[in-house]
Amino acid sequence: MTYYTIFNGPFCDIILVGNERGLNHLHLDTGEGSRRFDIQDDWKRNDPFFAEIVEQLAEYFSGQRRSFNVKINPLGSDFQKQVWQELTTIGYGELVTYKEVARAIGNERASRAIGMANSKNPIPLIVPCHRVIGANGQLTGFAHGLAIKEKLICFEKTNQSVIAT
Repeated sequence: MTYYTIFNGPFCDIILVGNERGLNHLHLDTGEGSRRFDIQDDWKRNDPFFAEIVEQLAEYFSGQRRSFNVKINPLGSDFQKQVWQELTTIGYGELVTYKEVARAIGNERASRAIGMANSKNPIPLIVPCHRVIGANGQLTGFAHGLAIKEKLICFEKTNQSVIAT
Protein backbone atom coordinates (compact mmCIF):
# COMPACT_ATOMS: atom_id res chain seq x y z
CA MET A 1 0.00 0.00 0.00
CA THR A 2 1.26 3.47 -0.87
CA TYR A 3 0.51 6.27 1.58
CA TYR A 4 0.70 10.04 1.34
CA THR A 5 0.32 13.13 3.44
CA ILE A 6 0.50 16.86 2.88
CA PHE A 7 2.66 19.03 5.14
CA ASN A 8 2.28 22.81 5.13
CA GLY A 9 5.87 24.05 4.88
CA PRO A 10 6.92 27.68 5.17
CA PHE A 11 7.62 28.07 1.44
CA CYS A 12 4.99 25.72 -0.02
CA ASP A 13 2.96 22.61 0.69
CA ILE A 14 5.03 19.43 0.78
CA ILE A 15 3.56 16.12 -0.35
CA LEU A 16 5.15 12.99 1.13
CA VAL A 17 4.62 9.58 -0.47
CA GLY A 18 5.93 6.23 0.67
CA ASN A 19 5.35 2.77 2.03
CA GLU A 20 6.91 0.35 4.50
CA ARG A 21 10.11 0.31 2.41
CA GLY A 22 10.61 4.05 2.91
CA LEU A 23 9.89 7.48 1.53
CA ASN A 24 9.52 7.45 -2.27
CA HIS A 25 8.66 11.09 -2.97
CA LEU A 26 8.88 14.48 -1.36
CA HIS A 27 7.18 16.95 -3.66
CA LEU A 28 7.59 20.69 -3.14
CA ASP A 29 4.25 21.95 -4.41
CA THR A 30 5.44 25.35 -5.63
CA GLY A 31 3.40 25.49 -8.81
CA GLU A 32 6.66 26.41 -10.57
CA GLY A 33 9.40 24.51 -12.34
CA SER A 34 9.15 21.44 -14.50
CA ARG A 35 8.02 18.92 -11.89
CA ARG A 36 4.38 17.92 -12.00
CA PHE A 37 2.95 15.63 -9.37
CA ASP A 38 -0.44 14.00 -8.93
CA ILE A 39 -1.74 12.07 -5.96
CA GLN A 40 -2.88 8.71 -7.32
CA ASP A 41 -6.37 7.37 -6.65
CA ASP A 42 -5.04 4.14 -5.14
CA TRP A 43 -2.88 5.94 -2.55
CA LYS A 44 -4.27 6.29 0.95
CA ARG A 45 -3.83 9.42 3.04
CA ASN A 46 -2.13 8.39 6.27
CA ASP A 47 -0.85 11.33 8.31
CA PRO A 48 0.38 9.23 11.30
CA PHE A 49 2.53 7.10 8.96
CA PHE A 50 4.61 10.21 8.15
CA ALA A 51 4.61 11.79 11.64
CA GLU A 52 8.36 11.31 12.22
CA ILE A 53 9.29 12.74 8.81
CA VAL A 54 6.95 15.70 9.30
CA GLU A 55 8.54 16.33 12.70
CA GLN A 56 12.02 16.29 11.16
CA LEU A 57 10.89 18.66 8.40
CA ALA A 58 9.41 21.02 11.00
CA GLU A 59 12.73 20.94 12.88
CA TYR A 60 14.60 21.65 9.64
CA PHE A 61 12.36 24.61 8.83
CA SER A 62 12.69 25.97 12.37
CA GLY A 63 16.48 25.93 11.95
CA GLN A 64 17.02 23.16 14.49
CA ARG A 65 17.88 20.27 12.14
CA ARG A 66 20.67 20.07 9.59
CA SER A 67 20.33 16.48 8.43
CA PHE A 68 17.60 13.89 8.27
CA ASN A 69 17.28 10.40 9.68
CA VAL A 70 14.65 9.06 7.32
CA LYS A 71 14.30 5.69 5.65
CA ILE A 72 14.19 6.47 1.94
CA ASN A 73 13.39 4.33 -1.07
CA PRO A 74 13.83 6.50 -4.16
CA LEU A 75 12.94 4.87 -7.44
CA GLY A 76 15.53 5.36 -10.17
CA SER A 77 18.43 3.89 -12.10
CA ASP A 78 21.59 2.67 -10.40
CA PHE A 79 23.39 5.79 -11.64
CA GLN A 80 20.68 8.09 -10.29
CA LYS A 81 20.77 6.34 -6.93
CA GLN A 82 24.57 6.72 -6.84
CA VAL A 83 24.23 10.45 -7.49
CA TRP A 84 21.43 10.85 -4.94
CA GLN A 85 23.52 9.01 -2.34
CA GLU A 86 26.40 11.39 -2.99
CA LEU A 87 24.08 14.38 -2.59
CA THR A 88 23.31 13.26 0.96
CA THR A 89 26.96 13.95 1.86
CA ILE A 90 26.67 17.67 1.03
CA GLY A 91 26.58 19.53 4.31
CA TYR A 92 23.89 21.90 5.47
CA GLY A 93 24.47 25.35 3.97
CA GLU A 94 27.22 24.08 1.67
CA LEU A 95 27.13 24.48 -2.09
CA VAL A 96 28.91 22.28 -4.61
CA THR A 97 28.99 22.26 -8.39
CA TYR A 98 27.75 19.55 -10.70
CA LYS A 99 31.38 18.90 -11.64
CA GLU A 100 32.32 18.40 -7.98
CA VAL A 101 29.55 15.82 -7.62
CA ALA A 102 30.75 14.12 -10.83
CA ARG A 103 34.29 14.04 -9.46
CA ALA A 104 33.06 12.61 -6.14
CA ILE A 105 31.39 9.66 -7.88
CA GLY A 106 34.50 9.02 -9.98
CA ASN A 107 33.41 10.42 -13.34
CA GLU A 108 34.57 14.01 -13.71
CA ARG A 109 33.08 14.27 -17.20
CA ALA A 110 29.54 13.42 -16.06
CA SER A 111 28.43 16.94 -15.07
CA ARG A 112 25.45 16.92 -17.44
CA ALA A 113 24.43 13.44 -16.32
CA ILE A 114 24.64 14.67 -12.73
CA GLY A 115 22.31 17.51 -13.68
CA MET A 116 19.85 15.06 -15.20
CA ALA A 117 19.97 12.83 -12.12
CA ASN A 118 19.41 15.90 -9.93
CA SER A 119 16.38 16.86 -11.99
CA LYS A 120 14.88 13.42 -11.35
CA ASN A 121 15.58 13.41 -7.59
CA PRO A 122 12.26 12.35 -6.04
CA ILE A 123 13.21 13.34 -2.47
CA PRO A 124 14.57 16.92 -2.44
CA LEU A 125 15.49 18.47 0.93
CA ILE A 126 16.28 15.05 2.38
CA VAL A 127 18.43 14.31 -0.68
CA PRO A 128 19.61 17.94 -0.95
CA CYS A 129 19.89 18.57 -4.68
CA HIS A 130 19.16 22.25 -4.02
CA ARG A 131 22.78 22.52 -2.78
CA VAL A 132 24.18 21.89 -6.28
CA ILE A 133 24.93 24.92 -8.44
CA GLY A 134 26.52 25.69 -11.78
CA ALA A 135 30.29 25.98 -12.24
CA ASN A 136 29.91 29.76 -12.55
CA GLY A 137 28.23 29.94 -9.13
CA GLN A 138 24.79 30.53 -10.61
CA LEU A 139 21.64 28.74 -9.52
CA THR A 140 20.66 26.34 -12.24
CA GLY A 141 18.11 23.64 -12.80
CA PHE A 142 15.75 22.90 -9.96
CA ALA A 143 12.67 20.89 -10.91
CA HIS A 144 10.52 22.79 -8.40
CA GLY A 145 11.62 26.21 -9.66
CA LEU A 146 14.65 28.39 -9.05
CA ALA A 147 12.75 30.64 -6.64
CA ILE A 148 12.40 27.89 -4.02
CA LYS A 149 15.99 26.74 -4.62
CA GLU A 150 17.16 30.26 -3.81
CA LYS A 151 14.92 30.41 -0.72
CA LEU A 152 16.28 27.09 0.57
CA ILE A 153 19.90 28.12 0.02
CA CYS A 154 19.34 31.49 1.73
CA PHE A 155 17.46 29.81 4.56
CA GLU A 156 20.35 27.41 5.21
CA LYS A 157 22.97 30.16 4.98
CA THR A 158 21.01 32.24 7.49
CA ASN A 159 20.61 29.33 9.93
CA GLN A 160 24.12 27.85 9.79
CA SER A 161 24.91 28.97 13.34
CA VAL A 162 21.93 27.13 14.84
CA ILE A 163 22.92 23.92 16.65
CA ALA A 164 21.84 20.87 14.65
CA THR A 165 20.09 17.80 15.99
